[in-house]
Amino acid sequence: MFYRETGDFKTSYAGDIQTFPLALDRNRFWIVVAFAFLVVPFFVNSYWEKAVLLPFFIYALAAIGLNILTGYCGQVSLGTGGFMAVGAYACYKFMTGMDIYIPMGGGEYYEILLPPLNIAACIFLGGLTTAFVGILFGLPSLRIKGFYLAVATLAAQFFLVWLFNKWEWTYNYSATGQITATETSLFGILITGPNTEPWATYLFCLTFLFIFGWIARNLVRGRIGRQWMAIRDMDIAAEIIGVNPLKAKLTAFAISSFYIGMAGALYFAVWNGAAEPTESFAIDKSFDVLFMIIIGGLGSIFGSLIGAAFIVLLPVLMKNLLVGMLGWPTDIAEYLQLIVVGGLIVFFLIKEPHGIAALWRTIKEKLRLWPFPY
Repeated sequence: MFYRETGDFKTSYAGDIQTFPLALDRNRFWIVVAFAFLVVPFFVNSYWEKAVLLPFFIYALAAIGLNILTGYCGQVSLGTGGFMAVGAYACYKFMTGMDIYIPMGGGEYYEILLPPLNIAACIFLGGLTTAFVGILFGLPSLRIKGFYLAVATLAAQFFLVWLFNKWEWTYNYSATGQITATETSLFGILITGPNTEPWATYLFCLTFLFIFGWIARNLVRGRIGRQWMAIRDMDIAAEIIGVNPLKAKLTAFAISSFYIGMAGALYFAVWNGAAEPTESFAIDKSFDVLFMIIIGGLGSIFGSLIGAAFIVLLPVLMKNLLVGMLGWPTDIAEYLQLIVVGGLIVFFLIKEPHGIAALWRTIKEKLRLWPFPY
């Protein structure tokens, strides 16, 4: 018999409400973290870096951001791709240096020149820029909700992609309209550019996911997270008991957009190295991240990670199995993948609305009770 509370005593309130109340869970978590940071970098290669690990880290960060807004605060959003574009283009401007002209009147301008920043600061500032944009597009949530809010965020998706196509300053007046990441380093180690090492980009993205995933987990368990969940469950009742809807909804939009913006910056600068708004941040990106939190589990940080792993790994698995081993045509394998994902979404929406995370919680509870039926 295993997975028991026997001998695991709680001597404080903080110990009773910790994320992993059982010693087995805590030890297993730290073993996985130590393995990811200390062992995997010695064995990771370019294929695993580009095809599996980096997309998982980046989409997991975006899924956490969307889950904060949709899963915890109950505000539907279909603008994830557009917010990722904001983070990517803001990161590009901070990487290459930025010239800002402030009108002073009389046809005169005050010029501010910002030098190129290191890549970690660019990712963080890209997230902050996206948070500001998210607040602007989150204002309609104070008057509308549900389907109408989804349409408003969908409008943000199309508007932002159109803006980055037409506003030449955002891509430094490039003739192609494409942004390309410059070669940058952190502590003397190349992080972006064609000469990066797989272990360096792996550790860089993993560090961002670990730090901000930890922050998100503690955030949703605190006062702000409880305000979000009160708004999600019943906004009128939440307002009656003292929750400020303006503050709760806008903080959810800001923090959600911050995470999504950092994911977009990592997507552009570290993973792809280049981006073009129509192709890289189209509406399918918004649906991909939405599918992740539906399959993984709404209102669960762990569900965001599971959903991202599922959506990222399923195409790789099906391609290797159907195309590599069975010799099927690539297009048939791709269509079959869409059918499988669509069927799973319908299944989880009907049978288990809280996704794989809820199934995992049920299994854990049964393990804690086994072999007793009560």
